[in-house]
Amino acid sequence: MSNTTENNAAEVAAVKKKKVNPINSFVAGARNGFSMSMNNMLPNVLFAFALIKILNLSGLTDLIGSVFGPVMAIFGLPGIASTAIIAGILSTGGGLGAAASLALNGDINASQVAILLVGIVMFGSLVQYVGRVLGAADVDTKHYPMLIAIDLLNSFLAMFVTSFIVGR
Repeated sequence: MSNTTENNAAEVAAVKKKKVNPINSFVAGARNGFSMSMNNMLPNVLFAFALIKILNLSGLTDLIGSVFGPVMAIFGLPGIASTAIIAGILSTGGGLGAAASLALNGDINASQVAILLVGIVMFGSLVQYVGRVLGAADVDTKHYPMLIAIDLLNSFLAMFVTSFIVGR
C-alpha cells in the first residue's frame, strides 16, 4: 500500500475514533477521493488516450473498423468503437477515455458517444471486478462464466436500446 493511502486510511480511522466537525470529515473524504482518482482512474484514462493515438498513427484503426464494423453496426456504431468497448470491459476509466479520444478525433459523434457510455458504465470494469468482487465474496468459480455472460448481455442490450433512443 502506498504511503498516501496509508496516511488517508489513518486519517479516516482517526476521524472515526474522535468526534470531529463535518468540515474535517469532508476534507478527509475529499483527500481519499482525490488520491483514488489520481492513483487509479487517471492512469487508465491516459492509457486509453495514448492507445487510441497509437492505433490512429499506426493505421490499425482502419483494420479494426473493418473487422468489427458489422458487429458494431448492430448498435449503430462504427467498427472503431470496439476499442472503447474492449477498454471499458478492462477498465471503466479506460473505456471512457477511449470513447472521449474517439470523439475528439472525429471517429464517433455525440449520439454514438452516448451509446458507448451506457455500455461502458454497465460493463463496470468487468475484468477487474471479477477478481475484486467475486473473489472477495467467495463465489464459486464455476459461476463466473454465467455471471460474466449476464453482465455482457445486459450491457449490450442497454446499448442496443440506447441506440434507438438517441437515434442511429
